Amino acid sequence: MLAATVRSILGEPRAPDPPVRVWWDWPLLAGMLAAVTVEAVLRPELPMRALAVVVALVVVVALPWRRTHPLLVTAIGFGGALVLQLPSLLADRPEVGLDSMVVVLLLPYALFRWASGRDALVGTATVAVPVVLGLAASGDLGDVLGGATVVLASFALGAAMRYRALAQRREVQQVRYEERGELARELHDTVAHHVSAIAIQAQAGRAVAAADPSAAVDVLAVIEAEASRTLAEMRAVVRVLREGAADFAPQRGIAELDDLARMSPLVSVRRSGPLDGLPQPLEVAVHRICQESVTNAIRHAVGATAVSVEVVGDADVVRLRVHDDGQAHPAASGGYGLLGMAERATLLGGTFSAGPDASGGWTVAATFPREVAR
Repeated sequence: MLAATVRSILGEPRAPDPPVRVWWDWPLLAGMLAAVTVEAVLRPELPMRALAVVVALVVVVALPWRRTHPLLVTAIGFGGALVLQLPSLLADRPEVGLDSMVVVLLLPYALFRWASGRDALVGTATVAVPVVLGLAASGDLGDVLGGATVVLASFALGAAMRYRALAQRREVQQVRYEERGELARELHDTVAHHVSAIAIQAQAGRAVAAADPSAAVDVLAVIEAEASRTLAEMRAVVRVLREGAADFAPQRGIAELDDLARMSPLVSVRRSGPLDGLPQPLEVAVHRICQESVTNAIRHAVGATAVSVEVVGDADVVRLRVHDDGQAHPAASGGYGLLGMAERATLLGGTFSAGPDASGGWTVAATFPREVAR
């Protein structure tokens, strides 16, 4: 059991996509540099002042790299703490160091939040040496328990945040997985329809070929067109298909958008431009994004007096826009509805945006090419 646990820890990869910097790194750096300077100047009878200041400055300057290089920065931070402990441990001198060095407590958090399993184990040992020596030298049980608790809490918080981020990442991947699977089933349905049409036309061509060869040529033209369209949509299936059985249930499209007005008297629907002959996956995507956006607006837009749905067909693209004049953020309730809508738009070669509108309220907008993305 222990060996398996160790192997699992050693095999743990680094946390993905660590931010190089966040906005508050610079105020933290400036504040800590100021604290080191003030303490170095104003603190009376500071033992080995030059050494304490140099070590503290090195540790503080290294802090902005704690996410991208957690083991290295942890080694710098707690290595510096060990350097400051050595005079008191070896020569029975007064304890050396600035109170500002408390900033090293950020490093166990960063280590367990961002490092690989192997680096986390090495870093834990690096942290343990000066911590254990310092606590042992204090000789006060209360100091020992308090210091150990603080360090362990930093480790635990880093591990908890890592687990939370991993869980959220898995939820996002699950939403994308489900959206891709749903779209693949819809494309499967469309392709099955086209293949059935090709088979029927082929049977008709065989029936009329002997009596009317020109009619057979017309049938072949229809078969060619259907086959080309089927091939294009089959490529889309291959691109997004995931596990799951096909579902041949009827899908709602642009023709059913008027039903959204029945959800609330606040909802109005307007369609314009050429919207006939669109691929079924595109029609379904437009309907679903409009439906989810209207649902979000009705549930979460505080004080909304109108929710407008507009779908416009142009020569090459189809555009949709859902706008409400409410005060609240429709996505404030959490969940991954917006992510699912964005994923569906991207899979079909389109674009998606959602957010506060400059004129007030909230707007969801998407643009799709009229042909399914190859």
